Amino acid sequence: MKKTLPLFAAVLVFALILAGGGYWFGAKSNSNTKPSQNSAKPGASSSPPPGTPVETAKVELVSLPQAITAVGSLRSDEAVVLRPEVSGRIAEILFREGQPVAKGAPLVRFDSSVQRAELAQAKANLELNKSKYERALDLQKKGFISSQAREDAENNFRIAQATFELAAARLAKLELRAPFSGTVGLRSVSVGDYVKDGQEMVNLEGLDPLKVDFRVPELFLKEVKTGQSLQISLDAFPNQIYEGRVFAINPLIDQSGRAIVIRALVKNTDARLRPGMFARVRLLFNENQQALVIPEQALVPVGDEHFVFKVAEGRAQRLKVEIGQRREGKVEILKGLTASDVVVTAGQLKIRDGATVQTVDGVTPGSANAAAISKDGAGKAIDAPKPEKKS
Repeated sequence: MKKTLPLFAAVLVFALILAGGGYWFGAKSNSNTKPSQNSAKPGASSSPPPGTPVETAKVELVSLPQAITAVGSLRSDEAVVLRPEVSGRIAEILFREGQPVAKGAPLVRFDSSVQRAELAQAKANLELNKSKYERALDLQKKGFISSQAREDAENNFRIAQATFELAAARLAKLELRAPFSGTVGLRSVSVGDYVKDGQEMVNLEGLDPLKVDFRVPELFLKEVKTGQSLQISLDAFPNQIYEGRVFAINPLIDQSGRAIVIRALVKNTDARLRPGMFARVRLLFNENQQALVIPEQALVPVGDEHFVFKVAEGRAQRLKVEIGQRREGKVEILKGLTASDVVVTAGQLKIRDGATVQTVDGVTPGSANAAAISKDGAGKAIDAPKPEKKS
């Protein structure tokens, strides 16, 4: 009996120790989990989830002239193909191909030895008949010759004078001069060639200004008038716009296409434009008309319809719009928006009608941040990776 008492006491002490440890561990666990339970209670204060970051742009009211688009061709202001009026052999070519020449500058000279001799002969004959005529006048005054003799001398003088002028004109035909200032083309003759009258030798083109001929449907007959402004773009210079003005309208309507033939002038001071080039023409009218425009990237096409996301009070509202003409990355809005509206320009694929959005400031379309926003499916802005520094 005495042996069992110490053993019982030891077991009792061990049980008390275990009970005390369990109680302390339970109290510790409750103290750690209590804040999380309180935070999970309904009605506790918490920040709302952030909206989807998007880029926005304000609807602008700008002056946007109405325009008619057409295609046309550039033409020289003046153009001619030089041809001789008489046959002869080329003695000199006084121009360089493709170079500008001034009005009246000599271009081609023919061999004129025969014509110069004829001119010298005619000049001598003119001087002889002139002296005879003057002597006849003096003799008639003194009464030594009759009036008939004086008239014969005068007639011979007039014939000699006409013969001299004819020889001078024939000599002048052997030298070709530029009828206007322009640029000469490529010649098809050389020094020593015998050229017949009417044979083509070289073309001369006036390049400043240039003409552009184009056609518009007859429905726009009331809208078209001289003095209207137009813009010309060319495939050879895709990033440049050339200004021009209408200066002539053909009164005859083209029956084959029921179109109005229009001619305009375009400045070409740098001589970059060339006759024969294909031109895209925008004929402007109602130049003071105001219109609502937004960036083209704000449009969300669905079939033949167009939609935009309008931002109002932090939410995106999907709206159907009617569009007009497009110009330089902008599109005209005919119906669906007002001048005070703000539309989403980047991030439309991540939002829907009624979604909460957050405007991202300082982000331009096509930047690294904009690309990150459009790729983040969770709607969180992603910073662009920084390049590694090279040692």
